[in-house]
Amino acid sequence: MNYLDGLNDAQKRAVLATQGPISVLAGAGSGKTRVLATRVYHLIREGVRAEEILAVTFTNKAAREMRERVRTMLGDDTSVPFIATFHGLGRELLEKYGSTIGIPRFFSVYDRDDSEKAIGAALKALDVSVKELSPRAVLGRISRAKGEGMRANEFYEKNSRSSFGGRIAAEAWLRYEKTLKEEKALDFDDLLALPVRLLEEHADIRKEAQSRWRYIHIDEYQDTNALQGRLTNMLAAQHKNLFVVGDIDQTIYTWRGATIENLLEFDKTYPEAETIILERNYRSTKNLVDAANAVIAKNKNRKEKYSTTEQGSGEPIVIHIASSAEDEARWIALTIRELMKNGSRPEDIAILFRTNFQSRALEEGLLRAGVPYKLLGTRFFGRKEVKDALAWMRLAMDPSREVDKIRAAAAPPRGIGAVTLGKLAAGQRAALRAGDLAKVETFEQIIEELSVVSDTATPSEFVKVVIEKSGMRRALAEEGSAEDKERFENIEELASVAARYDHVPGKEGIALFLAEAALASDQDELDQGEKTGVTLMTVHAAKGLEFDTVFVSGMEEGLFPHQGMGESPPAGGDRDEEEERRLFYVAMTRAKTRLYLTLARVRKIYGTDSCAEPSSFLADIDESLVDYGEYGKQEPVISARDRARSLLDDDWIIK
Repeated sequence: MNYLDGLNDAQKRAVLATQGPISVLAGAGSGKTRVLATRVYHLIREGVRAEEILAVTFTNKAAREMRERVRTMLGDDTSVPFIATFHGLGRELLEKYGSTIGIPRFFSVYDRDDSEKAIGAALKALDVSVKELSPRAVLGRISRAKGEGMRANEFYEKNSRSSFGGRIAAEAWLRYEKTLKEEKALDFDDLLALPVRLLEEHADIRKEAQSRWRYIHIDEYQDTNALQGRLTNMLAAQHKNLFVVGDIDQTIYTWRGATIENLLEFDKTYPEAETIILERNYRSTKNLVDAANAVIAKNKNRKEKYSTTEQGSGEPIVIHIASSAEDEARWIALTIRELMKNGSRPEDIAILFRTNFQSRALEEGLLRAGVPYKLLGTRFFGRKEVKDALAWMRLAMDPSREVDKIRAAAAPPRGIGAVTLGKLAAGQRAALRAGDLAKVETFEQIIEELSVVSDTATPSEFVKVVIEKSGMRRALAEEGSAEDKERFENIEELASVAARYDHVPGKEGIALFLAEAALASDQDELDQGEKTGVTLMTVHAAKGLEFDTVFVSGMEEGLFPHQGMGESPPAGGDRDEEEERRLFYVAMTRAKTRLYLTLARVRKIYGTDSCAEPSSFLADIDESLVDYGEYGKQEPVISARDRARSLLDDDWIIK
């Protein structure tokens, strides 16, 4: 059993515990991904068929990494279990059984941009301006309702006579549902809500799904919401071989519906459950582990867990106070440049920030210092040229999709306007002028040719054919500007991404690829072959990642912890304030070797200069773990926050 070599006792126990419900409380850097992959491999070694195993993770990136790790352990000749995100699992269930509730076989998936545009159109039809009510706010309201299992008609009945916002959201949802149905599309929330409804209302399908997956693994269980919990429990009800892994200390998504109780109360849901704790940190140095332990220990709503490490003490945590956000960014950039001179790779460095507005100053600082970087947030699949190519692909799968038709007709422009397409949609083809009709027929001929190709082509081949036949290559690469050529490189990269599904040719593989494109997260940017450099991202986006060196900027009270937290805590506790602390814990534990915490004496927020108070989180870090550089050579004080405050009070400015 050499595949168990190198595992500690707790990890081995988790791998070998194969029967019944098991919860694994896994601290940061404790090797949970290795445990999950090894357990899947162990089950197959023990005679369980790969097809009977399900593993669910929270990002496409994590699912791919686990799939590759398991495939490597099994060898190329063995089938790999179904490993996907919750949304990927929902898509799988709906593709197989969705016809029972009226879902077409090849449905498209609206990403958030698509959904916001559709909601915007609904609001416009209701004569509501974006100043009165933003599409994003309405979509958020609908999303929360779907997350609670509510349907559009139920929501309308509940809100049709309520406040202006509730009434308009109810009307908009009905119109939005009509648009989705016409476009044979689902949105993110449907991929969870509809499978739950399907299994709850159809006992035969529920039983078939339960029989299919005898062994179920759920990663990041602390961030599951109510619907995900219901789906998990239904699938596990027959065999009860449910293996969940999570860390309550890293619960950072309650604001979008995650319920910490799924993990906190796992042993109440499954009284026979075994609990295993992974406390050894293999990622970070002792100084970093000790500081993170001290920070998270202040939270009350958690299960007791204390991370340890056998690594050396390592470097102290550096706390730097700058005069302004611009000086903070300059200091970070120059420090990174120095690290790079001493051998650090920019890919091993990350700058984390609590809110998106902080990125502007940080980007400017890196540009001036000549430090290469990449900003996570603008998704590869969200770029205009990529969405244009995806629209062509979806049209080839189903030519009736009006939204995709409008987009494809303009990519590149071919003289077919919205009025012409509107007449077609209304069945008024005979009303078109001869010239317009000729353009439409040419456009439709291309779609028909692509549809034929999609029956047999691999996904990557199909992307290349789409680029050619649509005219995008000629418009961008051959006749376009330098900027257009860069856009063309992006759609060329699309073929490389699609190649992941080349083992499933034809419409099946293309549908799998289109689903990944719709469900991609910010972290998937790291896999798209983009330029290398220092990674800038929010702390939320950094979840699950690790870097040799991490900078956490904006360590000021009101910014981190954020001033909006804790103002309206849920009944019975201070959950929101604790979530901010968990978020800081996540930020700290991304670092393997070096951690820099920076703050500014003055920061411009919403156009107003605000004087800083050091973050209250700094009060939890022992003074012995911290270095302030030349400004810190004073007598010890009570805490890192007190030292920072004393430095702020001094009459100096860091140059």
